[in-house]
This record gives sequence, structure tokens and C-alpha cells, in this order.
Amino acid sequence: MEEYVETVKERESEAKLKDVNLDDWLPITSSRTAKWYYSAFHNVTAMVGAGVLGLPFAMSHLGWGPGMVEMHEMVPGKRFDRYHELGQHAFGKKLGLWIIVPQQLVVDVGTDIVYMVTGGQSLKKFHDLVCNGRCKDIRLTYFIMIFGSVHFLLSQMPNFNSISGVSAAAAVMSICYSMVAFFASVLHKHPAAVGAVDYGLKAATTAGHVFGALNALGAVAFAFAGHNVVLEIQATIPSTPEQPSKKPMWRGVMAAYGIVALCYFSVAFGGYYAFGNSVDPNILITLDKPRWLIALANLMVVVHVIGSYQVFAMPVFDMMETVLVKKLKFAPGLPLRLTARSAYVALTMLVGMTFPFFDGLLGFFGGFAFAPTTYFLPCIIWLMLRKPARYSLTWFLNWIFIAIGVALMLLSPIGGLRQIILDAKTFKFYS
Repeated sequence: MEEYVETVKERESEAKLKDVNLDDWLPITSSRTAKWYYSAFHNVTAMVGAGVLGLPFAMSHLGWGPGMVEMHEMVPGKRFDRYHELGQHAFGKKLGLWIIVPQQLVVDVGTDIVYMVTGGQSLKKFHDLVCNGRCKDIRLTYFIMIFGSVHFLLSQMPNFNSISGVSAAAAVMSICYSMVAFFASVLHKHPAAVGAVDYGLKAATTAGHVFGALNALGAVAFAFAGHNVVLEIQATIPSTPEQPSKKPMWRGVMAAYGIVALCYFSVAFGGYYAFGNSVDPNILITLDKPRWLIALANLMVVVHVIGSYQVFAMPVFDMMETVLVKKLKFAPGLPLRLTARSAYVALTMLVGMTFPFFDGLLGFFGGFAFAPTTYFLPCIIWLMLRKPARYSLTWFLNWIFIAIGVALMLLSPIGGLRQIILDAKTFKFYS
């Protein structure tokens, strides 16, 4: 961390390296030619991730009851291309790094680990559905390795704009598998042969109710959190005084939120309506008919999380390469990129293979890291920089979100950690 603090200071004091401008090579700032719909693809891919498939499971623990974009260019002539740069402007150069960078790293790396698990589980489900008991059982570990192998190639794409095609395919797939999950759930509920669905809370004990609800809140936080990369996405859009980047970015964000609402509410309510408290942590694991359609939906999930992995990995690549070039004096180029990014993919794949606890990981990371970076840090920064009138509607709303975010951060990791411990009791490593 100290090295990263020093590195950022050096970046500010040195406009160029000897032979190359580093910002022209780093993945976040090397290309500023994105269209508004690129930002829509990236935002949908970032937000409609593995978390949407866990929403019915979260509902089973909760029951039925319960302007980062504007700040990207808030200083005339300056763009905050990275989350930590906005944090530095609000909290100070050193404190801003310490507040933002560890949290963002946990979010991005944790999300990529979850996506490794999701991709492997979806491939295994596809295999099992297609084989229908005729094939030899293959360990989840091998499917995670198969999924991870794709990223050794895709991780060499230089910047966000270069993965826009992958992100577009991922966004389309997210809509498709969400609709499959919704309609398959609703149709599953209709036949008279289906027994009564239990909508009682999933756990049988008071402690189970409490911890399950906390884990579920973390899963919901994970599902609704995609704002951690919004500044990095906006950095790829061209900007002039007459046409600031926030205008096309807002179009992309609004389009993304419309798609997010469609996917999330349909899957959450449809899955819980159909299966009640018997739903699995991943709704597509629960569904098995029609067999061909659910198999296809699991392949759609694989395509989507391939894109999502890359969107969350890009800020990590930017940080890694900044430190390697500025602090450790490596020459920017293909050998450095190939080595550093491949090592990152291998690390996330290894951790995902070792701890493939989908539902517990959602709850733990959702509360521990997504809650701060998504729900209350942006609100704190907004209050500090925009200074809305005290007791105004904006002031009240930001403080409400801060209170909710802090509560999520403190409570939901407890439920997520407990779920991981429960899963670990019957788990064999690399099984």
C-alpha cells in the first residue's frame, strides 16, 4: 500500500516517462473514444452479475417484506479517471488512497473470485443437464479451471474499449438468462402437480433466521453494486467543454438501470414465487426443466460472467501496471502485461477453486466491501464536495444511504462468514 501511495505521488510529479506517456498505455486512460452505448454495455455487465442469480435465495431469508457520474468532471479542466483520484480530491492525497484503494481492490478481486466460481458452476450445470446422468461426473474444480483458461487470453486486451464487444455480448446474455430464469420459474409454479410452496423463512432456528437475513442483505448489496468501476468506465468517453462526458455517460447509466431493474425484480420475485424457501443459492441450479433451455441459460451465464470478470479486472490491471512501471521501473509492453495479468488470473482462479462457496461469498463481499464503495463513500464524497443545504432533501437522502451502507458493512459479513463456515463443514477441497 505504501508503494502505491508513493507511486501515485510520482505519477503527479512526472508527466511522462522517458520514451512513453504512461497514461497512453495504462488500460483506464489509453483510449477515450467510447460511445454512450459502450458505457451502457459496461454498466449492465458490471451490475447484472452473478448476484442476480442469488436474489431468490436472498428472498428466502428475508421473506416478501423488507452521482459518481456528476463528480467525474466537477473540477473544470480535470477528469477523475479513477475512483481513488476522486477520493484523493475529497479526503486528501494520502488519506484518499488509504480509504479508497484497499476497498476497491477487495471489491474488484473479490468479484472476480466470485465470477470464477459462478462460471465453473454454470459450466458444470450445463454439462450435467446435457449428459443427463450418462457421463462421468467431473469435479467443479476442473470446470473452474476451464472457465479461468479463457481469461488468460482475454486479459491481454489493452483497455475498456477493446473489450466492448465482449461486454456487449455479456449484457445481452444477462437479459436473456434473466428472462429464462423468470419464465421458467413462473411456468414451473403453474402445473397442478406442483405441491404447495413454503414462503416461510428458510432457516429453522432464531439464530438461523438472523444470520440468514444478514447474509441475504449482503447478497442484495452485492447484486446492486456495480458503481465501483463507473469512473473508470466514464474515463473512456471523450469530453469537451461543449460536450462533457457526463451527458453520454448518463444516457448509458439510465439505459443500464432500466435493464437492471427488469432483470433483478423479475428474477428475484419470480424465483421466490416458484420455489419459496427451497430455492438454491443460484436459481439456475434449482431449475432443471425444460432441460435444453436451462442448459442454454447456464451457457449464457458463462458468457456474461466472462465479460463481467474483465470489467472488474481492468481497474486492478491499471493499478498493478502503474506500480510495476512507476515504482519497480519495469518497461511498459507486452511481456509485462502478459506476466502480470496472467498471474492475476491464476490467483483468482486458484482462490475460486479452493473456496467455491457462492452464497457465502456473495454475502461476505457484498457487506464487507461493496457496501462502503457503493452505498456510503460516494454519499460522503458528495456531501463533502457539493455541500448541499443542511436538512434539504438531498442532504437527508445521502445521510439515509450512509446509515444503510454502514449497517450493511457491519452486519452482513457476519452472515456471509457463517454461511461459508456451514458450507465448509461438508466441503472437500478441490472436489
